[in-house]
Amino acid sequence: MGRAVRAVQHLAGQIGPRHGTSPAYQQAVRWVSRELRALGYDVRRQGFDAPAGVSWGVPVDAGRSANVIATLPGARSTDRHLVVGAHLDTVPQAPGAEDNASGIGVMLAVAAASAERRTRLPVTFVAFGAEEPRGPGDAHHHYGSRAYVASLGPAERRAVAGMVSLDRVGVGSVVPVGSADLDGRDPRQHAVIDAARRARVPVVATYNRSSDHWSFARAGMPGVRLGSTSYAAYHSAQDVASVVRPAQLERVGRLVLAWLR
Repeated sequence: MGRAVRAVQHLAGQIGPRHGTSPAYQQAVRWVSRELRALGYDVRRQGFDAPAGVSWGVPVDAGRSANVIATLPGARSTDRHLVVGAHLDTVPQAPGAEDNASGIGVMLAVAAASAERRTRLPVTFVAFGAEEPRGPGDAHHHYGSRAYVASLGPAERRAVAGMVSLDRVGVGSVVPVGSADLDGRDPRQHAVIDAARRARVPVVATYNRSSDHWSFARAGMPGVRLGSTSYAAYHSAQDVASVVRPAQLERVGRLVLAWLR
C-alpha cells in the first residue's frame, strides 16, 4: 500500500485543507486526475455547484466543485459495473489525512491493481467533491455523490451492481462495513463481509448513512461504506499523516480487491 501512503502524505502534508469549493480542492482534483491517467484510465471531471454554508463550524463560500471519474478505455456506463469511490474534500480546518486522504489513497492503490488484473466486472473509480457538510442534514451533505447519481439515466442506474465508499479507512485494526439499511439484511453488506473473510480481514457490521454510499442507496442502487473508526483528531488540524496506519490501509485494500474479484 505504498501508493496509498504516498497519497495520504501528499494530500494532507502538501495540499492540506481542501474544502470542496476551495482553490486547494481544485489542486487536489488536478493531482488525482494525473494519478489516474498515469495508470491508464480515461478520466473526466464532472462539475457541479455547491452552496455557501457552515462546514463543521467554519463558513465556506459557494462555488464550483468537481468529481473525478475514471474508467478503463472502452468502458460503457450502461454495462454492468462496480463503483469504488472516496471523497477528496475536507472540512476547512483539517488537513484530512484520515478524513479522507486515506480513502483516496486506497482507491488509487486499488485502481492500480485493477488496471493490471482482471476484476469480475468493470470498475468505475470516483473521487467525490464536496462530501463534507455545509449545514445540517442530508440536504447539505454529499453534494458530489448526489450530483453523480442525479446524472445517471435509468439504464446507467440499473448497471451499477455495487458501490463501495472508502471513507476514513486508515485508523484501527478492524474494518467497519456500513450498510444504509437498519434491518441488518443488506445483501451487499454481506457480500463485502464475505469478501473480507476470503481476504482474512477482520470486519464489523455497522449501520451508516454518513458517506457517499448513501446517495446511491437512497436512489435504489446498492451501496456500502468501508471505514468510520473513531479517532481523536477527527475534523481537526491534528488530522495529519501520522494518524493513519499503513497496516489498516493494506487491510482495506485487500478487502476491496477481494470484493472486486
